[in-house]
Amino acid sequence: MTKEPQQLAQRADALIEAGDVAQLGQLLKDQRSSDIAEIVELADNEQRRIFFDVLDKEISAEVLEKVDQATRSELFKLLQNYELKAMILELGLDDAADLLAELAEDESEQLLASISPAKAARIRQLMSYSEDSAGGIMDPLVISVDEDATVAQAVNQIRAAEIDEDFYCVYVVDSTGRFLGDVRIRLLLTRPENATIKDLIDPDTVYVTADADQEEARNIFSKNDLIVAPVLDKNHKLVGRITADRIIEVAEEEAAEDLFTMAGTDPDELDKFSALHAARVRMTWLFPCLIGTSVTALVMTFFRSRDPVIYVAAAAFVPMIAAISGNAGLQTSAIVVSGLATGHLAALKFAQVFSREVRIALVVALCCGIIGGALCAILLNYKATADEPVQTPRIVLAFAIGMSTAIMVSTTLGLILPFVFRKIGIDPAISSGPLVTTANDSMSVAIYMMLTLLLAQ
Repeated sequence: MTKEPQQLAQRADALIEAGDVAQLGQLLKDQRSSDIAEIVELADNEQRRIFFDVLDKEISAEVLEKVDQATRSELFKLLQNYELKAMILELGLDDAADLLAELAEDESEQLLASISPAKAARIRQLMSYSEDSAGGIMDPLVISVDEDATVAQAVNQIRAAEIDEDFYCVYVVDSTGRFLGDVRIRLLLTRPENATIKDLIDPDTVYVTADADQEEARNIFSKNDLIVAPVLDKNHKLVGRITADRIIEVAEEEAAEDLFTMAGTDPDELDKFSALHAARVRMTWLFPCLIGTSVTALVMTFFRSRDPVIYVAAAAFVPMIAAISGNAGLQTSAIVVSGLATGHLAALKFAQVFSREVRIALVVALCCGIIGGALCAILLNYKATADEPVQTPRIVLAFAIGMSTAIMVSTTLGLILPFVFRKIGIDPAISSGPLVTTANDSMSVAIYMMLTLLLAQ
């Protein structure tokens, strides 16, 4: 929490303790909804009830939309249906659809039945799209004009419409409703009133399809420096628009989702405050990791009976092998996942990425093998006996080769798996998660132990 919301929270707490609700309402009246949302997230349910009692409908709707999902889940239980209805009516259609999608189906249908059929139908249409698609994040309110209209007719249509602050252009459609392009406001202000709209159309308007993933929409905005983009259905008809502020939210959501996935958890754990709920979500990832690490233990047990003396020496360096090879694979997968997520063309070309990363992996493997071998020679302090002679140089050589080989295998997995997961429709970020890291560790340890016991004989 920044300094300003922190001071606001302290003043609000003092007024609540003093029971001065009227002064609290006056305090919150001129505050930003984002600042109020921050203090609502930290408040208990009793305080939240007081906040929403003193806030007007417009601000309370914005606060409900801005708080995190776990807090919103608590507020859904706290607020009455008539209050939720009033807030939904204050929100834009896209934000209203997002909120209703978080409710149980029967509750959302009950609220939709209580508002006007026309608005309910538009919200249902938005809810029919996947929440992670361009259709799911678009605003269906757009201004479109016929290609045969004049500048004067277009301006009159703009005057008659409800225009918000992010209005930049009008979209042009033909007689069947198919999208033709857009006309910037600047042209409507500088061209004669009798000029025909079709003569002002930008035919190269960048658009997004309704079924496109929101990550793809974000990449389109980034590559083309867009402020707003039209959304078209499969028949090339205009169904809505996406603005840059919505794309910023998408970028934050996607970045957070990738971080959760790479850390071995899931955004679902933020749905509720319950520690048991969060623990259950995390255990769905950690349990397979427990199984995977038991495989590593099994590998170690298998090699134990081969040569106990060499085994003891080799086992001391297993954590180094697992950590270094795992991190090397993680570095590669992070680069590839980032490239795939941002739509970077180089990352989409497997052959090009493979050529680059394999060369890097070879250099890293050689460096780590040499440095690791040197450390092994320094740290390895064998007090050999006549009955158990140990050739330290052979163990060091085995360690160096095992380290290099394990890094190459781990890096190759980190390179290939993101492409494989993307091909079969799985989030590539999973390739950087604990499940794959655990598999890397097991394979690296098995390779290292096998090479050590073979070469050190």
